[in-house]
Amino acid sequence: MAKSVNKVILLGNVGKEPEIRSTGGGTLVANFSIATSERYKDQQGNWQDRTEWHNIVAYGRLGEIVRDYVKKGSKLYVEGRLTTRSWDDKEHAGRKVYRTEIIVNDLSLLSGRDEGAAARPAASQSSATAFDQRAPSGQEEYGQGTEITDDDIPF
Repeated sequence: MAKSVNKVILLGNVGKEPEIRSTGGGTLVANFSIATSERYKDQQGNWQDRTEWHNIVAYGRLGEIVRDYVKKGSKLYVEGRLTTRSWDDKEHAGRKVYRTEIIVNDLSLLSGRDEGAAARPAASQSSATAFDQRAPSGQEEYGQGTEITDDDIPF
């Protein structure tokens, strides 16, 4: 069989408060949606925005991070894999319902501290270590304030 890849990368905003539950075995599960937007020109030359909604599922430690830090409007970077579930619709006998979801294996919270939460951790399924990768506010970005002169150029 040829090699295959199932990887999704999203950068977007959470649409509503995450739903948190536990499986029968006690594993925490967080369900939420992320909106991504695409900008394009219509036939009249006007800019239009198209929003796509993605169903996201985070299990275990990642579910805990979602529970503790993610709120409506939070900006997230998510990596995961696509999966599609199906079940029989109870209201319409014989009708099958499908739902495509992204199962998270890496999650980074990108919203600022002033946007409703404390330190924003970065986490992945393989790493339980969480830390804030941003520089403290007020510090200069790398390279800002450094002036390059002709004497700095080696040629």
